[in-house]
Amino acid sequence: MTEQDADRPTDHDSPWKEALEHYFQEFTQLLFPAIYDEVGWPRGYNPMDKELQQITADANTGRRHADKLIQVYARDGSETWVLIHVEVQGAPEEGFAQRMYTYQYRLRDRYGVDVVSLAVLADTRERFRPSAFQYERWGCMLSFTFPMAKLIDWEARWADLEASDNVFALVVMAQIKAKRVKDGATRKDVKIALVRLLYERGYSREQIVQLFRIIDWMIQLPRDLEPEFVQAVYALQEEKMMPYVNTIERVEREKALQQGVEQGIERGRHQGVEGTLRKQLALKFGELPEWADERIAAATDAQLDDWVMRILEADSLESLLGKH
Repeated sequence: MTEQDADRPTDHDSPWKEALEHYFQEFTQLLFPAIYDEVGWPRGYNPMDKELQQITADANTGRRHADKLIQVYARDGSETWVLIHVEVQGAPEEGFAQRMYTYQYRLRDRYGVDVVSLAVLADTRERFRPSAFQYERWGCMLSFTFPMAKLIDWEARWADLEASDNVFALVVMAQIKAKRVKDGATRKDVKIALVRLLYERGYSREQIVQLFRIIDWMIQLPRDLEPEFVQAVYALQEEKMMPYVNTIERVEREKALQQGVEQGIERGRHQGVEGTLRKQLALKFGELPEWADERIAAATDAQLDDWVMRILEADSLESLLGKH
């Protein structure tokens, strides 16, 4: 990739957490089919984010992890928690297996439920395949084993992923390409190919938007290649008559934000950022109500900066600017 990517680190953690929350059943079916067969899926599943935070609050490894805790029920009706550890960073973590064991016993000790730990290895180091944590001394032995899925193993089965009707196959394909492909132009072509595949599978609008966002998160491009990607997506949408998706919106907003910042340098930073924020809010939420207009006019530089940073994630004016 080019030097333009130095300030654009690829965020692999957030897309994995979103993918697991929306498509846990499909994830299990694709990567852990034996476990999939043992779950009572008609009862559904529930993310247990607060419970996971309780046992990881004191973790200070300096690394970000895409861990996810899900409550399910076995086919016999018994409650089981599934703890998924996703290793997504470039350099494999030497203490990965021990961290899995630590979280396992903390959950069982705190909540008294059966916990099944699963490992997903998204790195590209062939020999890094932890599947157990154990130690022994003076006749005392502990052995903790766990199922493991190495994503690069799917490279030999790429045709199966392309032909699969499982939505999680696209997530796996995007992650593998995000790790393997470094050249910006090639990444653009790969990303376009995945979006085309996404459009051709006949998914619902909601699925398209969710999967598009995940792919967009995983495979980031140099800024100078984003316009070409945007045009390609527009062409695909016209060809397939597909709904509006988020990358176009994000790119256009970033462009408008940059223009606003540049204008702000000339006529005063505060006025420039305020003007950009108003344009972005109007684009996303429509005409601004009086209370929002007054709040923006009275905002400090720090508040404006905060709102600009959070606007893409906000689902309402109230959640962004505060209730009036």
